[in-house]
Amino acid sequence: MKEYDRIVLWTDYFDSAISRSGGRRVSLSSATKSPTLEELAEAARKLGYDVEMVKASHPKRSPTRSGYVSIPRTKPKTQVITEIAQMLPLVRGDKRQPT
Repeated sequence: MKEYDRIVLWTDYFDSAISRSGGRRVSLSSATKSPTLEELAEAARKLGYDVEMVKASHPKRSPTRSGYVSIPRTKPKTQVITEIAQMLPLVRGDKRQPT
């Protein structure tokens, strides 16, 4: 049964190799090259969210296995996406600082 009190965040939302029409939800300047499910979960944890990881295929890219994290709905989804996009490079160890 669908949980309406949680937000689903796919790795594809943050992948710079995917087009907007393909499922990316952040700008290219905020996107990360091929983020992993574990990196996405770690970024959400560092921001204080309770994370549930699920390996699955994004509906727009069904042949490709990726995954998503599910977190409690405490803020608007767009705000959470922006926060996680800023945290992903830090989790990966990139030199780019969040804005």
